[in-house]
This record gives sequence, C-alpha cells and structure tokens, in this order.
Amino acid sequence: MPETPETPETPVTETPETPPAETPETPETETPETPETPEGESDGTDELPEWARKKLTKANAEAANYRTRLREAETKLSAAKTVEEFEVATKELREANAALEHQLLVRDVAETHGLPKELAARLMGNTKEELEADAKQLKKFAVTPPPSDLRGGLDPSDDSEAFDPVKAARQARRSRY
Repeated sequence: MPETPETPETPVTETPETPPAETPETPETETPETPETPEGESDGTDELPEWARKKLTKANAEAANYRTRLREAETKLSAAKTVEEFEVATKELREANAALEHQLLVRDVAETHGLPKELAARLMGNTKEELEADAKQLKKFAVTPPPSDLRGGLDPSDDSEAFDPVKAARQARRSRY
C-alpha cells in the first residue's frame, strides 16, 4: 500500500470581527478583519430583522472579546518560566475570571428584575441572593416609561369602515324596542 505524505497542520488563529465596545482593555491598534464570503454568496444576515442583527453583532463582539482574552492568557502562561511566575499568572486569570462571572451575574439579575442599565451598575452584593434583594429595592425607584400610545379605543385615522350616521341611528332605533 502506498503511503500518502503527511502535511504538517498549521494552527488557525481567529481574529475578532468587531472590537467590543464595553471593554477598554482591548488594544485599539488592532484592526479587525471582516470575514470574507465568496462572491455571489451572502452570510444570511441581510435577511434578518434589525433586532436579530443587533443581537448577532453583540454576540460576535462578545466572542471576539473572549478570544482576545484567551490569547492574552495563553501568552502570559507561555511566558512564565518559574513556578512563581506561573502562580502569579494563574492568580491574575482567576481574579479576572471571578470579576467576569460577577459582571455576568449582575447583568442576569438586572435583566430578570427589569432594571435599566443605569441602575444595574448600582447593584451591590457578592451572591445571587444579595444581588436579587438589592434589585428588588432598586426596582422601587426605577421609573417605567409611559406607554407610547395613550389613545383609547377607536382611532380616528382608521378608515377601515366608513361611519354612516343615518345607518347608525336606524340601527339604534331598531335595537331599542
């Protein structure tokens, strides 16, 4: 049986699609590359509604942020030569991980209780129970926006059925007796 020559695998590095807007820790000197699609093909985002495109963009930015942090962690750990340097690098990563988990927990509690972003930043507590208790207190002070449509039942601009007052009067007389 003839053997096929093996080709060495090259590692694929991912580049962030969009820089995350919320984290100032990412270097601004990097230029994000947009993924290229073959000519004549679309990536399918053109057909999505606006709200779905916004969520997709936000998820892509979040994923790019995670990839960037992973690369930073890999470089820190690979640069560690002694046990002490390794322990310092892992301690930094654990602290960063704990901070991110807390941010995620705060965001989830704020969304669950319907708090706006401005009040979500003021949530205090380390555990989910403490954050939920604080969210309940803050929710009392949150002002709900008035509804955009304050009109009553009928819409005068709705001309789906023309109103005939003579016909309405006849109908009213018939139904009275």
